[in-house]
Amino acid sequence: MLPLAAVRKLTGEQFRQLTGLLHEHTGIALTPGKEALVAGRLDKRIRQLGLGGYGEYVALLRDGRDEVELHRMINLLTTNETFFFREPRHFEFLSRTVVPARNSGRALRMWSAASSTGEEAYTAAMVLGDALPPAQWEIVGSDISTEVVETARKALYPIDAAERIPPPLLRRYCLRGREEYQGLLTICRELRARVEFHCLNLMEDFRRLGRFDVIFLRNVMIYFDLATKRDLVRRMQDVLLPGGFLVIGSSESLNAIPSELRMVEPSIYRLAGPAAVGRA
Repeated sequence: MLPLAAVRKLTGEQFRQLTGLLHEHTGIALTPGKEALVAGRLDKRIRQLGLGGYGEYVALLRDGRDEVELHRMINLLTTNETFFFREPRHFEFLSRTVVPARNSGRALRMWSAASSTGEEAYTAAMVLGDALPPAQWEIVGSDISTEVVETARKALYPIDAAERIPPPLLRRYCLRGREEYQGLLTICRELRARVEFHCLNLMEDFRRLGRFDVIFLRNVMIYFDLATKRDLVRRMQDVLLPGGFLVIGSSESLNAIPSELRMVEPSIYRLAGPAAVGRA
């Protein structure tokens, strides 16, 4: 095994090979300038495997026989920053516009399409739970990372996360951990029963999830090239119900992306057509 300093050396070619694999399997395009991010996230794993450096790690991944390690690499390189009530304007829109516009003849369906550790989906659940009876809404969360999906399903978060949750919703929907869960909070069973999480690659066919009244696809497309963005938006609108909404990150837009979606507010788009009738 090479000295530790050598393990940490990442050449330009190795960076291109690693990010090429990431793009091939996830659509995420990490551009030059992200070398420190890649090295920082993979260095510990290379040492755990006892490999001599990034070259050996690339060879292991490109061998094609270790799909588990490929998924581990994807987990490590996927950005998962999230917190409760991130970009609160979108959740205000959910309660102010999406809920009143819903088809009351069926349950309102929402998809948190890059749900990470679950804070976005559970924030939406608090908003919908405060506005509608339980049987009138449901949320699907998905993420490419198996690790963060498991965290979302457990619904256990550091107690500091409570600082971003409005006190009335905190009191109603969150519980403080005790004994072995000291220092943690969890989401109440009432909400958790209305939210389900799946491990899902957005580059794959996601029509099996059904159709939705609103999709949150926030802060995801910033990692994709234009061709991938166009393909993803086209497939997203195919699973939106007529009159449904697509919500993207505040720093994102659908400029140069042809679609049937029309902006109703910055970062919020609506699919043409009246609200659908009947079950999704």
